[in-house]
Amino acid sequence: MTKTSHNLIMNSLEELKAVDTKILSLKDISSFTDIMIITSGTSSRHMSAISDKIQENLKEKSIPIISVEGKGSSEWVLLDLGDIVVNIMSKSARELYDLESLWDPDLL
Repeated sequence: MTKTSHNLIMNSLEELKAVDTKILSLKDISSFTDIMIITSGTSSRHMSAISDKIQENLKEKSIPIISVEGKGSSEWVLLDLGDIVVNIMSKSARELYDLESLWDPDLL
């Protein structure tokens, strides 16, 4: 299911022109997820559209989403699928929280 989920998510991000998408493998360094996807939207409306599209595509394939946090937020929306966590962030939130550096395995 992870590969199918991953492909659906990436297709959604491409289709809606998400910005600066990064994929981090956390399998060996995290107990809460295997893959973290970090991407940005150009506005709160764009972020909402990205989140909605991902949820719609996963629902069509009966792939469950454990939780959605920050729906309607203009800064950060998180979709938790268990094996995959998707972070859709504004540019300012992404710079502030810097998840890429936080979860970079080379920083140990």
